[in-house]
Formats: sequence, C-alpha cells, structure tokens
Amino acid sequence: MRMSSSAPSIEGLTAVVTGGSRGLGLLMGRQLARRGCDVVLLARDEPELARAVGQLANTVGGSVRGAVCDVRDRAAVQEQFESIAGRHGGIDIVIANAGIIQVGPADALGREGFEDAVDSIFRGALNTALEALPYLRRSEAGGRLGLIGSIGGLIAVPHLLPYSCAKAAVAALAEGLHAEESPHGVTVTGVHPGLMRTGSHLHAHFGGDKRREYAWFSALAGAPVLSMDAERAAERIVSGLQRRRTRIVLTPAARLGAVMHGVAPVTTTRLMSVVVRALPGGDGRGTDEGATVEALDRPPAPRLRAVVGALNERAADRFNQRGGPATGNR
Repeated sequence: MRMSSSAPSIEGLTAVVTGGSRGLGLLMGRQLARRGCDVVLLARDEPELARAVGQLANTVGGSVRGAVCDVRDRAAVQEQFESIAGRHGGIDIVIANAGIIQVGPADALGREGFEDAVDSIFRGALNTALEALPYLRRSEAGGRLGLIGSIGGLIAVPHLLPYSCAKAAVAALAEGLHAEESPHGVTVTGVHPGLMRTGSHLHAHFGGDKRREYAWFSALAGAPVLSMDAERAAERIVSGLQRRRTRIVLTPAARLGAVMHGVAPVTTTRLMSVVVRALPGGDGRGTDEGATVEALDRPPAPRLRAVVGALNERAADRFNQRGGPATGNR
C-alpha cells in the first residue's frame, strides 16, 4: 500500500475494529493490517469471526486476530479492551463500526425496531468510545478513534428511520468527542458513508411489505452509480484516520445530500416526502417484528437481483456476508 508522504505511518500500532467479522469492518481491518497494524476484530458471532480472521491471515503487514464481544454489553467491552491493552502494551486506533439496519415504515418496525437500533448502533458506539478513550489518551502515537455513522445520520431517510436516528446520535457523539478529546491528543473522526456495496443487505431486517422492501433496498445498495465499492470506501476511511481527519463523507451522492440538507433543509425534507411515495406502503401494524432475507416467504424477483443488485451479491460472497467457508482474501 503506497501512501502519500504527508500521511504519518501507523506501522506497529494496535488497532481494534468492532463489527469486524464481515463487510466494511472486515475490509477496514484488512486496510489496517496492510499498513502494519496489529489488528483485533471484535464481533458477536464466533464462527463468522473465525472465517474473517482466516480471510485476513495472509495479509502482508501486521497481525490479525479476533475476539468475541457484544458491544451492547459495557462490561464485555471493558474486559476486551483491558485484555487487548495488556497483550499489546496499549491501544492506538479504535473504529466503532458494529450495528444493525432495519428497513421498512416506522409503524411496521415499531418501538422495538428503534430500541434495537439505539442499543446496537449508538450504545455500541458509546460503550466502545468510552472504554477506549483512556487507552487512546495514553497512546504514544496519539490515539485515533473512528465512529462509523452514515449519511442516514445526517439526513433522515424514509423507511430507515431507526437506523437514521441511531446514526444521528453517533454523528453528534463524534463531533462532541472530537472537541473534548483534542486537549488529550486524541483525534475523533466521524465517518458518514453513503450506499456501499458490502453485501450487508443479507443481514438487514425488513418490516411491512418485506419482499418489496428487500427489493428496493438491495437494488439501490448495489447500484453502480449510487453505491460505492466497499474496498475503496475502507481505504478512504483508514487513510482519513491515518491523517487525523475530523469528518469523512463518502460517495458524491452522500456529499451532495449533506450539503443540500445544510443549505436548504426544508426543501430536502419535502423531497424526501416525494421519495417516500415510491417506496412500499406499510401494513399498518406497529407490532411487525421484521424478518431477515433468509426468513422471507419468497425471494425477490431474480431479474432484479441479476440486473441491478449483481455487484452487491458478489460483494456478499467476497466480504464474509454468507455462512460457510471463507471465499478468499478479497
């Protein structure tokens, strides 16, 4: 990996990535290892974590290992950070990436959908940040903390409201901590990606008209113009952390949306009202618990997957989004 001479080296530093067993987290772990970091991936699913470590085992640079941890559990996060710091002599870089996503109308996802999003996304990021900061302050290299938000946290996106609300809280946390931690030599970077081809649609939960919700979400997430290659996104994020950037917004569409919302919030909100008319209608049931794609009665139309979502389906194979043996080192 060739870096600009202006980017400080992070070779030999210890880096922790939550939600590191698949998708963007896995790819950020690879980027950190390629740059010479000793990487620890945290995730809840032990078999999935083992496959992720296996995929990165041959990465030239630093070491990679995994540790099972549910970031919603503060005590578990505290225990893991103590263990990692003891084993490596400290912690220098932490990326809080773990989370979930639910797709569907707010009334179909219900209160539980919002509570689950806050628990996994915001509370997970909060637990990670607060437990990491004491170690990052002691880093001789100057600690770096990355909080993975979303364009959905900067603009409320219809049919993704639990996700948007939780990511908005992460965005506020990143901005506030950046100000508070700068006297301690710790850089906090808020990262707000747009759509990325990570294959994460396979792990989303769907409410309302589940098949139609899956169809539009998986199609847009894999659309070549609207979405971004996940490996490129991971490279941009890690490079931004390396250079101690304050805020990273990925994809032209996301940057345009963030600017529009900042300049003309009323107009942007009205545009979202137009967008929602093209989305599937809810079933009116606030008790709908949602379902993953594996639990749907019928899969979406094969032609839609083949024509629009093919890139995202390939990403799912490459980035450990499906069960079974690892599919390679890319």
